[in-house]
Amino acid sequence: MSEEIVVRKCVGIEEFQRCVALQREIWGEKDIEVEPATMFVVARETGGQVLGAFDGERLVGYTLAVVGYANGTVFLHSHMTGVHGDYRDRGVGRALKLFQREEALGRGIRLVVWTFDPLETRNAHFNLNRLGAIARKYLPNLYGLTTSPLHLGLPTDRLWAEWQLDSARVVAAMADLAGAPAAASSAARIELPAELDRWKRSDAAEVAKVQTRIREEFAGWFARGYAAVGVSKSSKGAAYLLAPWSDF
Repeated sequence: MSEEIVVRKCVGIEEFQRCVALQREIWGEKDIEVEPATMFVVARETGGQVLGAFDGERLVGYTLAVVGYANGTVFLHSHMTGVHGDYRDRGVGRALKLFQREEALGRGIRLVVWTFDPLETRNAHFNLNRLGAIARKYLPNLYGLTTSPLHLGLPTDRLWAEWQLDSARVVAAMADLAGAPAAASSAARIELPAELDRWKRSDAAEVAKVQTRIREEFAGWFARGYAAVGVSKSSKGAAYLLAPWSDF
């Protein structure tokens, strides 16, 4: 990442409004679906995170996280991370996540969770391979149908990423900047076709078929105690790698 880009906590309503403006540009949603600046205020005041990546005075990426609680554990739900199109593939997203990890650990928070579209294998590579998160929960149409052109009018199916910040897996991922995928000996695979990116531009019906298929496959493997632990290229396009998983 360029040395000129600095990641820090956002402060004040003006910087929160700049996050909202960047959100509009990235997702292209109608006003009713845009997180307002007041949500960023709430996150800051209740123990969440509002983090920004700045190139000089320009905001080029941000993360919004809120506090969660389940099964006796306090965690952060990283609701949104967005990077301006001109700054993608320059390490900005990773820098935001690393800052998020250090800030959370500094407060004794050991778990960060978020959701991502299983049809977006670049995001899957980043989340599972490079950050060391896992996914063992599939949430069909979590956010309902949205107005964002990025969602193609399809159900917003999501995988639930779990990032155990001080686990051996995550520590190893932090040391491996290349982001190697999980071992090839993983017990199961869910394949995505090489044509998927082209279909996203020209054939939403074919994308919908893939979505329906992998929804069933993920549900089946997760019900058997497996987790998605990586993604890799395959002879058919790309494949999620799954393996039996236990916290104990």
